[in-house]
Amino acid sequence: MKGPVSQFIEKNYLHFNAAALVDAAKGYEAHLGDGGKMMITLAGAMSTAELGITLAEMIRQDKVQIISCTGANLEEDIMNLVAHDHYKRVPNYRDLSPQDEWDLLENGFNRVTDTCIPEEEAFRRIQAQIVKQWKGAQERGERFFPHEFMYRMLLAGDLEQYYQIDPRNSWMLAAAEKNLPIVCPGWEDSTMGNIFASYCIKGELQASTMKSGIEYMVWLSDWYRANSAGKGVGFFQIGGGIAGDFPICVVPMMYQDLEWHDVPFWSYFCQISDSTTSYGSYSGAVPNEKITWGKLDITTPKFIIESDATIVAPLVFAWILGY
Repeated sequence: MKGPVSQFIEKNYLHFNAAALVDAAKGYEAHLGDGGKMMITLAGAMSTAELGITLAEMIRQDKVQIISCTGANLEEDIMNLVAHDHYKRVPNYRDLSPQDEWDLLENGFNRVTDTCIPEEEAFRRIQAQIVKQWKGAQERGERFFPHEFMYRMLLAGDLEQYYQIDPRNSWMLAAAEKNLPIVCPGWEDSTMGNIFASYCIKGELQASTMKSGIEYMVWLSDWYRANSAGKGVGFFQIGGGIAGDFPICVVPMMYQDLEWHDVPFWSYFCQISDSTTSYGSYSGAVPNEKITWGKLDITTPKFIIESDATIVAPLVFAWILGY
């Protein structure tokens, strides 16, 4: 029996992007019901938008088997976990002058649309703990992926004293507790990535201590082959960019470049996006274009919801969770 949120959606979301949302949610549910697995990709600032409130429960209930995300989403969920009370909301962000923006910077606030992340409480609290993980691994001659360092930091419990939200609303904490597979392409383009690079420049860390994007792709090819039997692996893409572009390419890479012709296509595809196709935007490309790149099959169920992911994704997850 579906809960009140799902009942509202089914009764009212009958046309246009609303209907596409329902179709995609039902398709996701059917894919899992048939024994399929699902990748969710996170672009933009979905962690700062507190997607963890629903995504963490999706992880706990095994509604997602692997995540691809930007370095920002990897770290910003943890920032929200340890510094939520220090965030500053700026609802009139469209009216800010350059001087207003400078004043925010001077006061240690980095703005993401209407939300300002506090540098001292968010960035520096995590930095103090993650550097211990990086240096400890290097001293032991160990190497890990970016998300694995984050998992080790969270599971060590060193940040618990700073928790400012219900930890059940942190998707990274839920993922760490399950050791959920993650790929994080382009991690260098993140605050923690920049900090890691600074330690390399100072000679305190070696770049090789951090496993690379190429190693993520190699690992993903192994994971995909091991998990694509039966109903196969679906692809639920929130936003565009590298979080989605990187992992979806693992299929044509194996089929075309490695000539492994027994590799199944992605078996479900949905993208939440408001990008404009006509500008040559890959992020806004309709799913059928992916057929020509060897990513999706003719028969792959395909959905596109052209809307605001911060509104749409929690509703899709609410449906799948039966809320």
